[in-house]
Amino acid sequence: ESALSRIRSFECSQKNAVLVPVAALGVGGMLLYWLRSRRKIKTIEMGDGWWGSGERPLKGKEDKSIRPFKIETSDKEIEDLHRRLDQARYTPHVEGAAFHYGFNSSYLQKVVAYWRNQFDWRKQVEVLNKYPHFHTNIEGIDIHFIHVKPSYVPHGQAVQPLLMVHGWPGSFYEFYKIIPLLTEPARHGLNEGDVVFEVICPSIPGYGFSEAPHKQGFDSIATARIFHKLMNRLGFKEYYVQGGDWGSRVTTNMAQMLPQSVRGLHVNLVFINKQSLGRLISVMLGAYVPWLVGLSREDARRIYPFMQKNVYDLLRESGYLHIQATKPDTAGCGLNDSPVGLAAYILEKFSTWTDKSFLHEDDGGLESKYTLDELLTNVMIYWVTSSIVSSMRYYKENFSKDPNLSNRFSVHVPTGIAAFPQEITHTPRTWAKDIYKNIITYTYMPRGGHFAAFEVPKLLAQDIMQFVRKVEQL
Repeated sequence: ESALSRIRSFECSQKNAVLVPVAALGVGGMLLYWLRSRRKIKTIEMGDGWWGSGERPLKGKEDKSIRPFKIETSDKEIEDLHRRLDQARYTPHVEGAAFHYGFNSSYLQKVVAYWRNQFDWRKQVEVLNKYPHFHTNIEGIDIHFIHVKPSYVPHGQAVQPLLMVHGWPGSFYEFYKIIPLLTEPARHGLNEGDVVFEVICPSIPGYGFSEAPHKQGFDSIATARIFHKLMNRLGFKEYYVQGGDWGSRVTTNMAQMLPQSVRGLHVNLVFINKQSLGRLISVMLGAYVPWLVGLSREDARRIYPFMQKNVYDLLRESGYLHIQATKPDTAGCGLNDSPVGLAAYILEKFSTWTDKSFLHEDDGGLESKYTLDELLTNVMIYWVTSSIVSSMRYYKENFSKDPNLSNRFSVHVPTGIAAFPQEITHTPRTWAKDIYKNIITYTYMPRGGHFAAFEVPKLLAQDIMQFVRKVEQL
């Protein structure tokens, strides 16, 4: 018995010798996983803000009502515009310059002649008012938005709320062609039977009919917080968000701030500023063996020659950015005073950002993709609201802080990326994964550029629907 008890004791001690380290490893592993998971879901602090003039009122005194809004015009407004158009001065363009020096002045005179004699602003105001507009005060400033619900929803079908955010020099009007495709897909040959949206398009504060912030520091993170508050005020707890240009940055910040509220994020431009040895190696090897560094053939076609497409082309197209990120009010004075200057400044972006080859066209290729009525309506939104300066300040507010701040927070919500071939810059999926950790769809779009919703609304709508369908099946 003594011998047996010793044997059992030995066996028990042996088991303990194995089990204790295993248990320790298990607990340690779980702790490590917990710590890593906590680090992964690090979010941008929501915080709070006040952007109205003067001091913030006492809590409970803020007006949280949602008020119907209608765009209006007057004879005085149109007469003032016509007077300024009539008095414009032009500089002869350099022969054969096309759009290489900026907006071609000969074509500009044709645009202004159309604006003065044929463009009907009253008619365009009616077009703008075809969707319901609203104002609501958040953090001291009036936020403008349109809210479009589907006219018919099949029995038992869920309507998905979708917030769409514009960029610069665009506006909420960019989405006017895509809204009916999303809210009434069956009428436009997009009936997949399981996806329909109600669409909310706000104007970024300082753009169009949203009041400009009265205080310094209003950036994309403050915008993200305000738009979360807007969606909450409209009664939504979960919603999809979509954007390009600044809209991409804002909606990405929304996903980084309140991932529990963002059911899915869809973007058509990816900002990745991360520089690393791995990225350098990827760029160097990608031109020769793209598959070795996770690039597809299409990625390689869009990225290379690297210096031409990612340095020279970007330098040529980003002069405005340096001005607006440093002293926007100086250049803004002239643009706010001259409708012709404003049109040239804005429409030049709609040329080369739509298609880089338009640089070689005397008319900038503008009317091959858009109508002058569409282009001038967007310009008029800036003109009648005197919002060009406040829209330009948005660059200073974002770049005066750490421009890489957003890249320090991963996005874990389901993400869809539509990569358009004529976009200003291309971000391969393997690079996008540095920030977006849960990419559900990544689509190489067959055509289109920076203003996708405005230029190729059907393609963008189809990609949004495909993305949402996959998320809803998860």
